[in-house]
Amino acid sequence: MTGSADLLSRLQGRTLLVVGDLMLDHFLVGAVERISPEAPVPVVRFDHESFRLGGAANVAHNASALGASVHVVGIVGHDDAGRSIRSHLEELGIDASGIVADAERRTTRKLRVVTSRNQQVARIDYEDDREADGEVEAAVVSRIEQLSSSVEAIVLSDYLKGAVSRGVANGAILSAKRRGIPLLVDPKVPHIDYYSGASVITPNHHEAEAVTHMRIRSDAEALAAARRFRERAQCDSVLVTRGEHGMTLLGANEEASLGAEAREVADVTGAGDTVIATMALALAAGASLVDAARLANRAASVVVGKFGPATVSIAELRGN
Repeated sequence: MTGSADLLSRLQGRTLLVVGDLMLDHFLVGAVERISPEAPVPVVRFDHESFRLGGAANVAHNASALGASVHVVGIVGHDDAGRSIRSHLEELGIDASGIVADAERRTTRKLRVVTSRNQQVARIDYEDDREADGEVEAAVVSRIEQLSSSVEAIVLSDYLKGAVSRGVANGAILSAKRRGIPLLVDPKVPHIDYYSGASVITPNHHEAEAVTHMRIRSDAEALAAARRFRERAQCDSVLVTRGEHGMTLLGANEEASLGAEAREVADVTGAGDTVIATMALALAAGASLVDAARLANRAASVVVGKFGPATVSIAELRGN
């Protein structure tokens, strides 16, 4: 990657707006020593619990960990999980003023029961995934318009939990176009028509296959699918993330196949959040599309070696 050290130094101080589905990841950790006599399930002896930011909140956390100034727009309920998300963001120095509270909505919380060896036993999802509308949608769009005036890139993090409606996506894309800044989307297949006009969309290979109805088993097939995906989504560029097979990039005038760099994979949870946060900051710092993708690929290789939604530091990207 050309100018790698210089690019890393330029990530710090960039300003980013993250719009999307805010989630709280709740882990109950304990030891498994026997099977329940009541049913064929493991008995977990509770040891401790922990909370981490998930979804769009994890994207914001990743950008903040790389030294960016981050603003967040999303929806939470009037509940403990919503207050916890706000508190976590504020402790990290992330601007949570764009979060809209909806008294009729439950904050998305994923409760995972895991063993002390990080093996997942069960997951319980608390959520209300109906799409934002009415006053709540209008409030979200208004905050996007206000906060986008001072940022260098926008990320739309769509997890199908209701925050990203057609109106919200359109508001974010129009705000980016008015400012002349990149807008990146971590997509979901049912909303593919919402993202027209985006700068970069980052589907994983399953999402790319679902949208294009094409199999992806090779670099050539991935590139062909990226071309069809771009036509279908009407975006400028596509980055297909392919797990252990790396990434495939299709830009307006450039394309590249990037091999995976990870040597040890502990958990892929939240890796897409790291990819899009890193790529957005790199583009905001003036990197080419290929250099931004390469840096995002390196960030993914670090974060998949960690358990749960995690972040990567500048030092780790430098290999220190």
